[in-house]
Amino acid sequence: MSGRRAEAARNDRRILEAARAVFVADPDAPVSAVAKRAGVGIGAIYRRYAGKEELLQKVAADGLHRYIEVAEAALASEDDPSTMFGAFMRGIVDARVHSITLSLAGKFTPTEEMAADAQRADELNVRLLERAKAAGVVRADIEVPDLSLLFEQLAAIQLGDEERRHELRHRYLALLLEALRAPPSAPLPGPEPTPDEISRRWYPGSTVRRRG
Repeated sequence: MSGRRAEAARNDRRILEAARAVFVADPDAPVSAVAKRAGVGIGAIYRRYAGKEELLQKVAADGLHRYIEVAEAALASEDDPSTMFGAFMRGIVDARVHSITLSLAGKFTPTEEMAADAQRADELNVRLLERAKAAGVVRADIEVPDLSLLFEQLAAIQLGDEERRHELRHRYLALLLEALRAPPSAPLPGPEPTPDEISRRWYPGSTVRRRG
């Protein structure tokens, strides 16, 4: 990659990381706040993105890509199912994907590409959970939508600075992993969330059922 293209790639990543930080903290923040945090002129952003909607789409799409990378790496590993599942859970928490869900769901219109990536993530989730269940390391009454809400609960921990949040999220993840172990001491009350309940937040006002 030439020097100019490498610099452009660094600027792209800096803008995207700034957008993630700004919009997760305040979804109503203006694009100018992203430019300020990224240390670029606002024109640099509008040369890359048509507006805030497209920038929000890119932030969410990047989160989906991170999720898929973590899930694929877990499935490709040669670790035993217990280690594999734990590594997957820790990797998703470290990727901070679900902070995006908590802050940005319903704030923009998802693209068709995002819908396809969400479907891919769902397929990977099913494979991961089925492998863990088959090995008897995860309780049988846990389903993929349960994992989504557990990740969101961990992402909701906002105490302290970034280092402290990381520490606390992993503390409570360790407790969750213990609770997920098979066999359970008692069955879970009620059914898991439906795919419609999970995905509806991304499509406010829609009655169309979408996988999420």
